[in-house]
Amino acid sequence: MKQHDAMYIDGSWRPAAGTGTIDVVNPADGRIIGAVPAGSAQDVDAAVRAARAALPAWAATPPGERADRLSALRDQLADRAEEIAQTVTAELGSPVEFSRMVHAGVPVAVCGSYAELARSHAFEEKIGNSTVLLEPVGVVGAITPWNYPLHQVVAKVAPALAAGCTVVLKPAEDTPLVAQLFAECVDAAGIPAGVFNLVTGLGPVAGQALAEHDGVDLVSFTGSTAVGRKIGALAGAAVKRVALELGGKSANVILPGADLAKAVGVGVANVMSNSGQTCSAWTRMLVHTDRYAEAVELAATAVAKYVPGERVGPLVNAKQQERVRGYIEQGIAQGAKLVAGGPQAPLDTGYYVTPTVFADVTPEMTIAQEEIFGPVLSILRYEDEEDAARIANGTAYGLAGAVWAGDDAEAVAFARRLDTGQVDINGGRFNPLAPFGGYKQSGVGRELGPHGLTEYLQTKSLQF
Repeated sequence: MKQHDAMYIDGSWRPAAGTGTIDVVNPADGRIIGAVPAGSAQDVDAAVRAARAALPAWAATPPGERADRLSALRDQLADRAEEIAQTVTAELGSPVEFSRMVHAGVPVAVCGSYAELARSHAFEEKIGNSTVLLEPVGVVGAITPWNYPLHQVVAKVAPALAAGCTVVLKPAEDTPLVAQLFAECVDAAGIPAGVFNLVTGLGPVAGQALAEHDGVDLVSFTGSTAVGRKIGALAGAAVKRVALELGGKSANVILPGADLAKAVGVGVANVMSNSGQTCSAWTRMLVHTDRYAEAVELAATAVAKYVPGERVGPLVNAKQQERVRGYIEQGIAQGAKLVAGGPQAPLDTGYYVTPTVFADVTPEMTIAQEEIFGPVLSILRYEDEEDAARIANGTAYGLAGAVWAGDDAEAVAFARRLDTGQVDINGGRFNPLAPFGGYKQSGVGRELGPHGLTEYLQTKSLQF
């Protein structure tokens, strides 16, 4: 049991204003493994006040000194990487090797990238007779999801601190333990009191209080499109800036000349990673009609390697498990062909869902339009490139995607037609400096790299 009875506010651990707690459950077996305080609007107010008080000094701190603190934070995260991985595995259910590589490893790289950007970014420039200054936007309210519980924290906190902003973080209630650990790393890195603050709590209570607080200048939220709309409305009423990274229904388009076996294998792996709980997952595989049957057979073979409890972990909670199983039942009812998996629970304990592949999926089906957020792949056929582009762009989302072709030039030409924020070309590798974010209902703004830093800056011009 990891029993936390305090929140990190103004550089110290403080008891919550109320007495409520939130239990943390291991989704692999349903055991309670910890608890954190259920923060209130009063706790949020204390944290925002601390962040506002710390803002002038931190904003005036030279970027190189801010970079030094971020480098120290990166070192703390690296030193505690195994503890981070084990914590995420316990509260999210991710297989520990994936936790080590992604949940612990990626935040170290991202934090390091912002230390370097703080040193190298041009925070002022000359344009004609003007000097243009890039200044911190102010106090940031960061509301993060449970599916990548540390990566999403670092992807918001690190650029905000690099920009000279101060932060109040409200992590997801399902996975708050790694956020507590992150706060310990912040403290050990010597980041000044009030620059970073942590309030644990429920979204409708602490999250809403943070989003609508008058002392918050920007709200950065990652989560569902439905909640993103609410936060956007709250921020809009106060003419407050928002950065929203929301849902996705990304297409994996396999053009006729592509290496089909590789494209299908990588595509299946992409959907099964993190138990399918990835907003950018390529959950729609688009294959030309001439090779469709072969692709379906390859996908059915590939998914058999993803054994629940071994290569695929549970979903985060019972509600999510039932939601995903409900989508699988909808797919069957609407006429999609089940070629692997199904709605049945694969294990007697834990919130597992059987890795599932559907064939004969048509674009209007629910499983081809709505974000499922589980290990479920839909395979659709197309007749020509016009048809493929129409299907790929035919959802409310536009977060990510992939294109496979006989050569990169052909893939790039097709990728330019996609209404989406990020496209992997022939299996392109993850780049922590590339901007990540969506078109349409997948969100507003970008994370990672210099574009992510820009979200936390505002512009002032001085004329001479």
